[in-house]
Amino acid sequence: MEKDTVATFIGQWETERPDLAEALWPVGVLARIQRMTRIIDKQLKAFMAGHGLEVGEFDVLASLRRSGPPYALTAGALIPAAMVTSGAITNRIDRLEAKGLVERVRDGADRRSVRIRLTERGLEVSDGVMEEHLRHYAELLAPLDAAASAQLAGALHTLLLAHGDTAAAPTAS
Repeated sequence: MEKDTVATFIGQWETERPDLAEALWPVGVLARIQRMTRIIDKQLKAFMAGHGLEVGEFDVLASLRRSGPPYALTAGALIPAAMVTSGAITNRIDRLEAKGLVERVRDGADRRSVRIRLTERGLEVSDGVMEEHLRHYAELLAPLDAAASAQLAGALHTLLLAHGDTAAAPTAS
């Protein structure tokens, strides 16, 4: 089997510090996750730029689209899914509003509350990009068969839950 970069690093550590050989097993998993994250991030950034979007902007569009009609959430409801600060969400919303993809709408029941809603154009862009995005993700995973993909997804799911990533989906409130 061909060596990847992480295997080379582990081999170097085993040569230089044989006393650490037994303790290097986490590097085999976590360094590969880190490296794949960089690869995915780089490709995703280029993919989204090709659609005139930043990755974080698409996260907002996708969260709104997943929420179902009327495709509107408060900025606060968008924060957990995006894992960013309220200031970062506000900046994303501002950029998306300038592009005509979202609009701020006052809540009829509580005029103090503002919801972020997909515009008709935002819905079209979100749907179109999502279809291509799924094809792009499938290409990234093409070297794995369905069973290997499911096993990897299950293992990552277990790790995410163990480390507190149990956030509920954003709600319309």
